[in-house]
Amino acid sequence: MLHRSTLAIIAWFIICTVLLTLPGSTLPSENWMGKIALDKWIHVFLFGVMAFLACWAIFKINKKNTRQRSYFIIAGLLCIAYGVIMEYVQKYYVPNRSFDPGDIIADAIGSVLGTVYSIRKYIKK
Repeated sequence: MLHRSTLAIIAWFIICTVLLTLPGSTLPSENWMGKIALDKWIHVFLFGVMAFLACWAIFKINKKNTRQRSYFIIAGLLCIAYGVIMEYVQKYYVPNRSFDPGDIIADAIGSVLGTVYSIRKYIKK
């Protein structure tokens, strides 16, 4: 049976995929969102949680492995790659959505924050 950490990252990945592939017409277009860059903060949150959950799953599966830091970093890089891929998916396959380099930056920031937090939380010096 899968550990709950594995189930958590799978569920979060599905939630993120659904949210990132919603047609643009279903998203609110209020001007106040642009003023506070809410979209970018949402990306930071989504990808920070994704990286953290991926690292948590790795930690639970490989508690005694000495290469956890490397695996955590790889997980963070995979989260960034997923963010880049999803921007292209939005551009070419999702109606009323477009490619936004700012989203990639926000995804990368979230991924790095989630990975760094996980390294500090789970890896003993």
